[in-house]
Amino acid sequence: MQAWLAQQPSLGELREAFPADWDAVDAELEPLVERGDLEEIKAYVRDLANPSSGALAAPRRRERQDALISAQVRRQMAAAALRPLLRAAVTGAPPGRRRFNLLNGWVAQRLLFERALVRKPVSMRWFRLIWPLLWQRRMLMPLVEPKGIYCFYSRRLIRELAAMIGDRSTVEIAAGDGTLSRFLASQGVRIVATDDHSWSKSIEFPATVVREDARQALRTRRPEVVVCSWPPPGNDFEREVFRTLSVQLYVVIASRHRFAAGDWRAYEQQTDFEFEHDEELSRLVLPPELDSAVYVFRRKQPSRA
Repeated sequence: MQAWLAQQPSLGELREAFPADWDAVDAELEPLVERGDLEEIKAYVRDLANPSSGALAAPRRRERQDALISAQVRRQMAAAALRPLLRAAVTGAPPGRRRFNLLNGWVAQRLLFERALVRKPVSMRWFRLIWPLLWQRRMLMPLVEPKGIYCFYSRRLIRELAAMIGDRSTVEIAAGDGTLSRFLASQGVRIVATDDHSWSKSIEFPATVVREDARQALRTRRPEVVVCSWPPPGNDFEREVFRTLSVQLYVVIASRHRFAAGDWRAYEQQTDFEFEHDEELSRLVLPPELDSAVYVFRRKQPSRA
């Protein structure tokens, strides 16, 4: 069951498999959506990301497992149902099916992609000149997100990250199509892109993205640096980064909005790393409408007696 849920089944598939859980989620979502309070919706999503005390306190192991699976199912149902609303709130794009017109599509293609949906490092100079002229720019992310594209990387961002990493061994976890690793490797970074390939319905994984889940990659490769771009909200693998003793630096490209990406519970509970929201690097993740953020975790140096 966990393996099936990791493949991110559609809302329709989840509803068919777990009708009672959907009835509960639907009843909770209806008043939230009617009130339209974004902060209340964010709080609801945050609460779903944490197992309830009742699930963890069930007297029998099987009951605890069933309760935890039910909680995960409800979390994925709510995320799928709310995704259009949350996307509209963050990007300003209205829900529903939209397409670029010929001019906006051509310019966006030349600015952001090498070919088709293969991304390229973006020139900040040209981006600042051209992006404001695209009157359909808020439609970009809703169009490309279903293909596993959650942001674009500027050339300067890649250079800055490469300089930060230096010659240390690096692993990208949850790498998707491996774009970030490809860009960093072009700057001389010794990096291996890894992903469990569970999103194969949406993403075409190139041969350069090794099929390994995050735990396996961290355990077997023992990297000094780990990078991750847009980890799923409330995921269960980032905590392993902080438990891996070889890791000295962890860089997360995500969102200023906690409901949108990352395991914030792990971020706040870990004690071995200094945490920084790098505002300068955050401005180099595109487009700006995403409210992207770059979070940097540096292992603390042991105190000297």
